[in-house]
Amino acid sequence: METEKAIAVDFGGTSIKIGVTRGSEVLAKAAPLPTQEFDCPRSIMAAMCRSIRGLLQEHPDAVAVGLGMPGWVDFYKGILYQLTNVPVWSRQEPVREIMEAELGLPIVLDNDANCMAYGEWKLGAGRGLENITCLTLGTGIGGGMVVNNRMLRARNVSCAELGQTSIDYRGKVGTFGNLGAVEEYIGNNEIAAHASELYKAAGRSRTPAECTPRHLSELAAQGDALAVEIYRGVAEKLACMMMNVMYAFAPEAFILGGGVAQAGDLLFKPLEESLRRQLFPVHAANLRILPAAFGADSGLIGAGLMAAHYANGTLL
Repeated sequence: METEKAIAVDFGGTSIKIGVTRGSEVLAKAAPLPTQEFDCPRSIMAAMCRSIRGLLQEHPDAVAVGLGMPGWVDFYKGILYQLTNVPVWSRQEPVREIMEAELGLPIVLDNDANCMAYGEWKLGAGRGLENITCLTLGTGIGGGMVVNNRMLRARNVSCAELGQTSIDYRGKVGTFGNLGAVEEYIGNNEIAAHASELYKAAGRSRTPAECTPRHLSELAAQGDALAVEIYRGVAEKLACMMMNVMYAFAPEAFILGGGVAQAGDLLFKPLEESLRRQLFPVHAANLRILPAAFGADSGLIGAGLMAAHYANGTLL
């Protein structure tokens, strides 16, 4: 039973969620901060500190702060090099040092997908497993991996950035010059843009704003064959990346979170079918693809749990 409270931050491209957690519980949440309204990294950190101090007034027994941020992180030094999808954060900042000085609490900083993976591994869908791969499917695709009962971390920068891995060596140019990065095809915005083009070609005008993964799920539930086919295409591209992970690491399970994963069988069924066709029989026999247990709160719960374990010296 997890008994220590922590402050958790789940940083998104649209909003920053901040809450108080205890194990798998979210005890309180502050008003979300609008990510794109800030003009520099220091103003973002100042706003987060103000919000955290407000929560600490009601929960002064919180032992630490966990920051899950979708960028290139040096976990060991507490440095954030660049924040994905936030143009004003394009330079290195010593986040842990700055925020510890402001708040007077231990700070742990990690990639947001690592936080989601940590929570799902310890308390969620991956509990009891020693090797898992977690994926967040949203604006981009984030990855977090547990290998032999330890979080997989690189020496000085985030690893398991699976959204940047290639499904086509002659494909689209990614953010960092990488060709065929999977998130360039099945990030939320890319799905919506491609779906809009397909509806137009079929003589049915739908804007990208009307083709979000949520909209496509609703259309598919109403019997829209094109929406079903679009999700099948998403599943095939995602399966290509997951196939590479399976051959490299052979995880016991893939755990999927984020908005796209909310589609349920619309995604999971063709995804499993496509992936099984590409695997060695032993891999296929052991394959498990699971939804994240904590849904939209997976990142928040994972960041808080990571913070509590960091404070008591048990973080893996």
